[in-house]
Amino acid sequence: MSASRTGHAPRVLVTGATGNTGRPIASRLAELGFAVRTAARGDRPADSTTEHVRFDWADPSSHEEALSGVDRMYLIAPAMVEDPSVLMLPFIERAVEHGVRRVVLLSSSAVPEGAPGLGTVHRALRERAPEWAVLQPSWFMQNFADERHHHGAGLKHDGVLVTATGEGRVGFVDARDIAEVAVRALADERSHDTAHVITGPQALSYGDIAAVLSQVTGRPMRHVQVDGEAVVQHMMGAGIPERYARLLAGLEESIRQGTDARVADTVSRVTGRPPRSFEDFARAHASFWK
Repeated sequence: MSASRTGHAPRVLVTGATGNTGRPIASRLAELGFAVRTAARGDRPADSTTEHVRFDWADPSSHEEALSGVDRMYLIAPAMVEDPSVLMLPFIERAVEHGVRRVVLLSSSAVPEGAPGLGTVHRALRERAPEWAVLQPSWFMQNFADERHHHGAGLKHDGVLVTATGEGRVGFVDARDIAEVAVRALADERSHDTAHVITGPQALSYGDIAAVLSQVTGRPMRHVQVDGEAVVQHMMGAGIPERYARLLAGLEESIRQGTDARVADTVSRVTGRPPRSFEDFARAHASFWK
């Protein structure tokens, strides 16, 4: 671990600290001896002993306390915001002015640098942050085991996955593998200064996912293929705002066309261990679907 500009252990701000990646990142950095400040709209994570601040992307009055004394930070975009760059870019400018040197951004493999939204934030980091890394993971395995997500809810209650992805395949990845890459990007003495495409070990279709879950749980699961408009209506029925549902439907069309079928060696290369398979993930979470 390298010293900060003050000679002390670097202080790392972890946004989205109650989420699938933020929680394990904060825990692991604390184990490594970093001063960790978690930030979220709600209370401190129940299992956390780190410093915590209230943080809301849309409330600039919460930003000063979050940034004070910070050397490095992990950024997760505000949820269900069509163009997060509007909120994130001013915060990043403010952070660099406060002396933050290293910024690690959670983006997506579906969002290239320079594209609207997170792609714009990606480019800004590369151009303006003294040290940076952008994580571009594939779709999270956790989406299938979270009742707050429309896939998880559909599987748990009805045994169905409804998508417009056709036979398209995805290199689904465990969020904990993403978190381990993030920890290395935050903790390594040398800044990564690159974009990391992060996937699991296999590219699977949603039909493959349903088949694995059927085998693991002993409960029939199936993938229901629909068109783009039908999937928008399905998502809206699950409580997703229409504009965001249409954005997600566009990403599902990209999956159908094969753009997410790649598999990368990033987890093994950066962390020194292989990524978790979906079958292993499913066995560990089988009680959710049963």
